[in-house]
Amino acid sequence: MKVAEIDRELELARTEGPVRDIIIPPCPELLAELRVEVNQQDPDPVVIARIASSDVAMAASLIRIANSPIYSRSRPASTVGEAIAMLGVSQTISILTGFLTRRAIRIQSPLIEHFWETSSRRATAMGYIARQLYGMNAEIAHTCGLFCHVGIPVMLQSLKGYSGTLAEALARQDRSFTQTENAAHRTDHTVVGAIVAKTWRLPPIIALAVRLHHDFTILNDSSIPAEARTLVAMSLVAEHLVAMHEGVKEQRSWEVNGRACLEYLKIDSGEVEVWAELLEPMFEGGSAD
Repeated sequence: MKVAEIDRELELARTEGPVRDIIIPPCPELLAELRVEVNQQDPDPVVIARIASSDVAMAASLIRIANSPIYSRSRPASTVGEAIAMLGVSQTISILTGFLTRRAIRIQSPLIEHFWETSSRRATAMGYIARQLYGMNAEIAHTCGLFCHVGIPVMLQSLKGYSGTLAEALARQDRSFTQTENAAHRTDHTVVGAIVAKTWRLPPIIALAVRLHHDFTILNDSSIPAEARTLVAMSLVAEHLVAMHEGVKEQRSWEVNGRACLEYLKIDSGEVEVWAELLEPMFEGGSAD
């Protein structure tokens, strides 16, 4: 699909299609404020600190992460300002985005008990990969990683029978995750996740990449922006890195499409092995609970 077709598909799904009855949570007010500042040419750490400090739990979480072993400093942070100085503005924005997103979309299901932990690791991996590639925005990549599967908890909250669909999709090997979702609900988490990204006014490239992150045919489609194709390829590599860390069964998608994604990114399996080792402490470095 071309970009304009994808935009129309999402609009129709939301207004007339199967997604119209799904409750899309509103963007948290603090996240909207944060996005406004992020969109400035040079985000002001003072404004970021004010936003972070306006929620006691979020401020405490930021300080806790800044003081985790991975960011070990001779002197621990005791204020939000000190935490931001240690972490840097970009990393702080990523942490706050994760905190506010998981608070806005609360889920209680044994099927996805570790959903946010895995999402945080995927986001961390995508941000890291972006920093290894020329011209990629690490904050965009991190946010994309966080939102790739955000449609799953939203569907779980709103769609009758989705928990059964989710269990089936996780177990089946004969068809893809999204094929199982579409067979049962006439939509899937890539569509719903992209609508969440659009509703929350995230950068359009994130909504596009979320919609396409299971469609690896687009890697060779010049009608899709190169940045979106890179994010899609990165998302599968990030999934692979997280799966290695968590010791879960390798996804069929990696077996089928992993090589194409590595070739598109111009990296080899040896680099991925090095990244896996370097990411270990980052994956265990604390999340914004």
